[in-house]
Amino acid sequence: MNRMVDFRATHHARTVVATVALALLLTISGCNREVAGDYPAANGNNCLPAISLIDQHGTSVSLASLKGKPVLVDFIYTSCASTCPRLTAKMVQVAHELGPELGVKATIVSITLDPEHDSPSELAKYAKVQGADNNGWLFLTGPPAQIDQVLALYNLRRDRESDGSVTHSVSAFLLGPDGRQTRQYNALDVSAKSVAADVNDALSKG
Repeated sequence: MNRMVDFRATHHARTVVATVALALLLTISGCNREVAGDYPAANGNNCLPAISLIDQHGTSVSLASLKGKPVLVDFIYTSCASTCPRLTAKMVQVAHELGPELGVKATIVSITLDPEHDSPSELAKYAKVQGADNNGWLFLTGPPAQIDQVLALYNLRRDRESDGSVTHSVSAFLLGPDGRQTRQYNALDVSAKSVAADVNDALSKG
């Protein structure tokens, strides 16, 4: 009888150890699948409504016209000397990762947070200086009220400081072909390869 009890106890202990080890392995594997700065969408709004803005070439662009392919959106302004160039540099890396698919199968959109000063010509100059004058990359401005309306769709706002600078989020957003968010990013932390992979995943899902 004692031998039978010992056998059952030993078998039970081994089962517990194996179960714990498997759970630990799955936990570690799950952690490895997480990517810094890359998060599920937390907002179901239609982020490409029929609102028209002006691109860096002076052309009117309805956000709704961008539906049908993935759109990567961030928010910058041209007189920002610190954060915005870093955000744009990250998007330049993403553009490089996307290669010829940018403009054909996906679009990058950078919307100004300072429409009071960022004219189309200022945005065009900024894009050229930052190495971001790619085909398929739009820099958009428009009336301040419309910019604020667009920001509200992302649950964002812009606050102007006494020195004229604009306090803003460093988030970027990937929209699916239907104009709704599929991923959101801390654009300073996320890797360009991760964003490009998300864009390609959105393309594969159509």
